[in-house]
Formats: sequence, C-alpha cells, structure tokens
Amino acid sequence: MEYEIDQTLLERLRSAQHALVLTGAGMSAESGIPTFRDAQTGIWARYRPEELATPEAFAADPGRVWRWYEERREKVRQARPHAGHEALAALEHLIPSLTIATQNVDGLHQQAGSARVIELHGNILRSKCSVTHRPISSEWLKDVTGCPPPSPYNAKGLARPDVVWFGEVLPQDALDTAMAAARNCDICFSVGTTSLVQPAASLPLLAKQHGAILLEINPVDTALSAQADGRLRGPASSALQAVLQQLRGTA
Repeated sequence: MEYEIDQTLLERLRSAQHALVLTGAGMSAESGIPTFRDAQTGIWARYRPEELATPEAFAADPGRVWRWYEERREKVRQARPHAGHEALAALEHLIPSLTIATQNVDGLHQQAGSARVIELHGNILRSKCSVTHRPISSEWLKDVTGCPPPSPYNAKGLARPDVVWFGEVLPQDALDTAMAAARNCDICFSVGTTSLVQPAASLPLLAKQHGAILLEINPVDTALSAQADGRLRGPASSALQAVLQQLRGTA
C-alpha cells in the first residue's frame, strides 16, 4: 500500500484517546486556495505579502488592503473541503477526543464536519473592528458602504479581516487551548505545514515532549521530519484517507 503505516505505530493510533491535528497551507491548497505567498497575482504582483498584511499597511491604505482581502475571500467562498478534510471529520468517530489546530483561515474543516477546530490565525470570512477588535456581523456589512466599511463600535474604527497579521500575536485563548491539547494528546498529526511559522510549529514538538507519537503528512521533508515517528509522503487528501482506512481495518 502506498501509505502503509508501521504496525506498531498503527496500534498506538488505534489505542489513542486524544489526538491533536495541526494543519497548514498545504491542506487548503488542495481545495484550490492559493498559499499566502502564491496569492499575489495581477495588480497585486508588485506587492510583497507583508505589505498587505500588517496593521501598518492597513493604517496607511485600508482600502487597498480591504480590496486584496475581498479577492482572497471570493476564492475561499468558492472552495470546498476535499477528501482529507472529510477523513479528519470521520476520525472523530474513531478517536474519542480529536482537536484540530489550524493555521488556515478558510473554515474548510468546519465545512467538512469537524466539531473541534482551533483557528490559530483567525478566519478570513469574518470581520472585526480595527480599534476594539469586536466581531462585526455580516448583516452590518451588507447594510453599510465603504471600502472598508465603518465599524459599528467606534467612530474611528473600520472593518478589517479577522485574521492575524504580521506583527500581531495569536489569540491567547486559541493558543492556550492548542497548547493544552498538545500536552494531553496521545498522537499528534502534522499535516501540510512547513513547520516554520511560530508559535504553531512548536505544537507537535510540545506534544512529543509530553509523550505523544508524531505522524507527519507532507509531500516533502520539513523542519519537523527528523522528529516524526512516522512520515507519509504525499498530499493530505490521499494520505489522510489511507490513515482512516487503516484505522478502520479496511485498507
């Protein structure tokens, strides 16, 4: 079998009570969502991503940043979960407690039916006030004009994407929950991530330090590969389906 898991590792998987799954851009790329650094096309090609995804960029030209994110949002709205997302949702029925900590901002895990998803970097389809950081409802945005629309909470505030920009810290509640899941899991999956972006990249290592086995799913070697107990070299869609089948004993 192309993605056969070592029998000892498979037995550990079958007995796992708590699992943490860290997913990165490679997971969403299979649904047709460009990775962050591949999103520069057309008129945006002359900009570095960092010039469109910082508080400073938004302060300097909020309209430009809002328009770029609107283009990215349209791609996300058209995207659909793939077989890998569906496999993770199905794994919830085989592992008593499964938590997904995702660096992606597209909500595809939830669309696929996963119940416990920690959005480490926010969600691009949501908006929040640039001053108070309170969520802004989609109903409000439909009824007001502006590029970007004004905030309903603060006279100086504007709507901005509810994502973590360069120079911003991750939501503390999300990070704390993910770290607790890493410390308590029996198995940690690292799926479609380069394992370079901190602090998310530290989660699999934290899990391993607390006794978890580590399974990496990625087409290429990463900074995490040498630490992994098992490695499946391929895209998330097919590799996660293979994991699901072997856990079910149907492979």
